[in-house]
Amino acid sequence: MIHYKNQEEIEKIRRSCLIVCDALNRVAEILKPGVTGLEIDAAAEEVIRDYGAVPGFKGYNGFPATLCVSRNECVVHGIPDDRAFEDGEIVSVDCGALIDGFYGDSAFTFAIGDVDEATMKLLVATRASLYLAIEKAVEGNRLGDIGHAVQQYCEKELGFGIVRELVGHGIGENLHESPEVPNYGKRGMGSKLKSGLVIAIEPMVNLGKRQIMQSKDGWTIITKDRLPSAHYEHTVAVGKTAPDVLSDHTRLEETVKNNKDLKEISIKN
Repeated sequence: MIHYKNQEEIEKIRRSCLIVCDALNRVAEILKPGVTGLEIDAAAEEVIRDYGAVPGFKGYNGFPATLCVSRNECVVHGIPDDRAFEDGEIVSVDCGALIDGFYGDSAFTFAIGDVDEATMKLLVATRASLYLAIEKAVEGNRLGDIGHAVQQYCEKELGFGIVRELVGHGIGENLHESPEVPNYGKRGMGSKLKSGLVIAIEPMVNLGKRQIMQSKDGWTIITKDRLPSAHYEHTVAVGKTAPDVLSDHTRLEETVKNNKDLKEISIKN
């Protein structure tokens, strides 16, 4: 069952999302070669708890951390560890928070140091596809329009692999709610979008083939061909005439730009 939100509930989700984005901004401030996943995880948790919120992922179905930290060929659900990040790596950081009974969720893939050109093209394309998908989150469109926007751009036009097994989702009083929001699909197909629907749109795109597998830790999802994968996510409320993006990467993007150890992911939103 889909739970549509009123404006008061949407504002509560927005508050959670902005806390998440502050935590991601903190990651952008400290991320560089030599820093570990455990260090960015602790920093993000401190930001979340300073707001009086709690990490949305920690303990969720047994997940042990505040952040999902997914390096290089890891698609999502990577567990933070004590390995130092290295120049040339990419890392997808997914974060959730819970405050006042509602969840927020957002993700960003960072490029550390001298990342190769092909991988940078993947990051730029994946982030661009997120905004193409968000444009479709308007009343009267259908779920298939959102997935089609990602698939048409990343897969059909650029030849990247779109992960099928993992999808976006509704969000609110639960971290994962109906409906599922795939990153592939046909225009005009699927459930009709209505005002008050809040969804997490999150393209997961592989440099190579779309096939994935699960690591032995029971959480981390990696590409079967071991080529890099990118992941960007916004929480969005479907609007009558325009989408309302509840998460905000503006400050985060500025921090990335000013961090000499990170590469800017430059697209026009």
